[in-house]
Amino acid sequence: MKKHALLVGINNYRDINGLMGCINDVTNVRNILKTFFGFANDDIRVLTDDRATKANIISRLEKMVEAARKGDHLIFQFSGHGSQIRDRDGDELSDHLDELICPWDMNWDDGYISDDMLRTILDRLVPGVKMEIILDSCHSGTGTRALEDNSFKNRFHRPPVDIECRLQGDEDKLKPTRAFRTDPLILMNHILWAACRDNQTSADAFIDGRYNGAFTYYFCKHIRENRGNLQREELYRRIADSLSHHNFNQTPQLECNKDLKTGNIFS
Repeated sequence: MKKHALLVGINNYRDINGLMGCINDVTNVRNILKTFFGFANDDIRVLTDDRATKANIISRLEKMVEAARKGDHLIFQFSGHGSQIRDRDGDELSDHLDELICPWDMNWDDGYISDDMLRTILDRLVPGVKMEIILDSCHSGTGTRALEDNSFKNRFHRPPVDIECRLQGDEDKLKPTRAFRTDPLILMNHILWAACRDNQTSADAFIDGRYNGAFTYYFCKHIRENRGNLQREELYRRIADSLSHHNFNQTPQLECNKDLKTGNIFS
């Protein structure tokens, strides 16, 4: 059995507003993988800032998935801006939303990574490979806002007006199709940790003397306090309680097969 991880964090975007805690998220997750789960340096690939282009993220993710064999455990972490837009098929509106993660070279033509793109890669997983995905980014609908002050900004990149116009008046008709959810065959070998619900923003927050993703901070904190010995559903409960206790308006999500929820994290 082999373990491989791809960790992506973007603070300084090329053309959109930057963030503060995403690279700290990467180093935090890297530390727990090495300290508690037996990952070596060669098992972990890191992409940050201008190295985290769309092409590099997709290429690294494809190589990791295609090299995996039965019994392997894969981890993909992304900390950065996220968004959500109405999918479009030519000039006709289709019937679903695309959830997006924003690479360093994000643009609204073809410079984003959609759930459909990620789903295409996940479909290539060999049976018996487990993949754990950690997304600390926003998946917010039109009009969602989070309070911003000196210690907290959200990780939502708002679409421009022409993109948002595709949504107006049709929100209640949408039936979302998401790469990480709904398909029981995918969920058999796939675990998603998401920092918030689809209609919420994810906090980039000043905690314990430095900026972090609030979700990733508590994710790593509880793993560290329990030396890696936590079932997924118990870790989820602790993260949710911590976010609520510290007044972060986001509800984390754990999406996977029921049997995987009772298994230990990263095992």
